[in-house]
Amino acid sequence: MSSSTQSSFAQQMAAILTEYSSPVQQGEYITIVGNESTCAPLLAALAEAVLKKGAYPNIQGSSFLGPDYSDYFELYMKYASDEMLEYTDTTMNHWIQHSDAAFFIKASANTKALSSTDPARIAKFRQGVKPISNGYLERYARGEMRWTVVGWVSPAMAQTAEMSLLDYTDFIKRACGLDQPDPVAYWQAFGAMQEKLITWLSGKKHAEIKGPGIDLSFDFADRPWVNCDGKLNFPDGEIFTSPVEDSVNGTVEFNYPCVYLGNEVSGVKLRFEDGVAVEASAERNEAFLLSQLDLDAGARTLGEFAIGTNNGVDVMTRSILFDEKIGGSIHMALGQSYAESNGQNKSAIHWDMVHSMKEGGQIIIDGELFYDSGEFKV
Repeated sequence: MSSSTQSSFAQQMAAILTEYSSPVQQGEYITIVGNESTCAPLLAALAEAVLKKGAYPNIQGSSFLGPDYSDYFELYMKYASDEMLEYTDTTMNHWIQHSDAAFFIKASANTKALSSTDPARIAKFRQGVKPISNGYLERYARGEMRWTVVGWVSPAMAQTAEMSLLDYTDFIKRACGLDQPDPVAYWQAFGAMQEKLITWLSGKKHAEIKGPGIDLSFDFADRPWVNCDGKLNFPDGEIFTSPVEDSVNGTVEFNYPCVYLGNEVSGVKLRFEDGVAVEASAERNEAFLLSQLDLDAGARTLGEFAIGTNNGVDVMTRSILFDEKIGGSIHMALGQSYAESNGQNKSAIHWDMVHSMKEGGQIIIDGELFYDSGEFKV
């Protein structure tokens, strides 16, 4: 992809991010987090857009938030002492507490950067950054801070998705609705469509999920469903809720690989009993799965159940920002729940695991068929 083409794409992305996803206002303090080696065009385009709106950009180009955001993270995980891993960076806490909005750009230079890292060290790191993630979730819940996680192009991401760089770029454009004549109007209509589904779900209480590889049930009384239409994630496309924590029962055998912190775990099987994953196994990388599920008291509890609705995301990329939006899929997150869906579970992890429902998967709400084989029936 030529530099001029990439620059044009970055400007198009920056425009919809600062005008639709998180409209930037004059005088605001806006943090932009991204890997300088992979995100330079979008970092520059976002900084320009923020400045033109009379706001103050704060660019964090080497932040130790994870492998997606820094080339130095692998170095950090290899040589940092246990004390360093568990340390909460006060500089990050500063901008988390003072930003009016933050854009987190995901574009890893090496999607396998942590594949040989001891899972126990990753667990220690997750504990160290927990106050930071809790900080922006709490400020978001109070309406004090906006945040958007953004998917961007990198050769490593394209290779992991088994695409050429040009094909991956086109995929991102489709996923983000940037191939539409009016992307803002597209996302507004998308949000309206999902709002109708949420209105139908309002006041209902019980879900049963059945089909190949899954037989699960949970309650969601007093747990609202949330419309994800390009504000917190870009691209977006899901509706989600937080199951009542002790109500989840049943089994699931995920038919997509489960990727977390650069580690790919396949053939994941879980059995829930009264809200807890009492059995967990995997065909590949089981040790990493169990290390994360044993991280803390809330790691084996579902914090989220969601339905993917973005038909522009039509292939598995091994990047959860895209994969959890796949049209015709569901995903469930073990660990931390979200305040806007009244979730009560607390954990240092939030691991989204995706399952295709296109081959006969059904969702039954209060005894009524809501969803069948990837299509809504109401």
